[in-house]
Amino acid sequence: MTLSVTLLAGAGLLLRSVEALSRVDPGFDPSRVLAFRLSGNWGETQDRDRLVRRIDVTLEELGALPGVESAATSWSLPGVPRQYQIEFELIEGRSDSEPPLVAEWRTVSPGYFRTLRIPFVAGEACRPRPDASAAPHVLVNRSFADQYFRGRSVIGLHLSWEAASRTGRIAGVVHDVRERGIDHDPAPTVYACDSAPNPFPWFVVRTRGEPLAMANAVRLKLKEVEPLRSVYDIRPLEEWIGGSYAQNRLRTVLVTIFAATALFLACLGVYGTLSYVVSLRRREVGLRLALGGVRSDVVRELVGGALQVVGLAGICGLALSIAFTRVLSGMLYGVSPQDPLTLVTVLGIVLAVGSLAALIPAARATAVQPMRVLREE
Repeated sequence: MTLSVTLLAGAGLLLRSVEALSRVDPGFDPSRVLAFRLSGNWGETQDRDRLVRRIDVTLEELGALPGVESAATSWSLPGVPRQYQIEFELIEGRSDSEPPLVAEWRTVSPGYFRTLRIPFVAGEACRPRPDASAAPHVLVNRSFADQYFRGRSVIGLHLSWEAASRTGRIAGVVHDVRERGIDHDPAPTVYACDSAPNPFPWFVVRTRGEPLAMANAVRLKLKEVEPLRSVYDIRPLEEWIGGSYAQNRLRTVLVTIFAATALFLACLGVYGTLSYVVSLRRREVGLRLALGGVRSDVVRELVGGALQVVGLAGICGLALSIAFTRVLSGMLYGVSPQDPLTLVTVLGIVLAVGSLAALIPAARATAVQPMRVLREE
């Protein structure tokens, strides 16, 4: 019974985490978005202009496909756990007392925000760079603006990175997006507007219907445009996001199964033990009933004795679950390891099930005919 309480507490916390994740607003719309990559090699970076033209042509061809609303590229997929923080410098200068500008770094094509339906807060949208040597437009999210420039407009300021080898002008502010994963709060993020973050960026294509229904058309078009390249890792964006948390869901299912099994075995133990105790006290129960004992009092006494054991086991299980749930803390979201609602609910379930397991043999014992039991040897 103690083990069942411990496992039920862990299962309850994991289930609440899964439920909390399902209600999270990621800051973008992942529905009807097909994500994939197109093969490339780092040697293409020697001719940056050619690489950018190649990817821009691919985006134009994808956007012209029937059933496609828009297409874009990105250094990584939003909502899929991945972190890449760098430090930026403000060209206009900041005081030494102000914190360093540390933020997540993402390189995306100008159509990224339209494709993922990320709303703008202020400023203007990304614009393509006229050539590879031109400074890219830069967008920041609301968290970046609020954390480092509260009460001040960031539009028009200039950021530099990679030891001041690259610079960009902040053209606008966008809504917060959970770029580092659905289970991570939005962090300050800087977006550089560049369609070619690398020779094989992620392509995201918003479709008018089911994304997988467009997969074959996308493959055929890319084979026509880029016959020497291959499409790989093609899957709806929602599946990419869901697959990132498949291990946590599997752990939740396994712990829930173990907890249900432990509770079932514990109830069998309560039922069997009390049935055995009742069989030993069969003549005593018959004598009490024959002398005018109230059946409900007898049932209450038998069930009460069983519940004392169940209650003690429940308290021990709660104490053990506090240590057990700390191990799960890294897999929890939106709920603390010692969530009182979960622990109280688990204890209530165990007491209710234990009471039912004890009530059945107790009620059966009081249903006997007293005189018949007393005649038995």
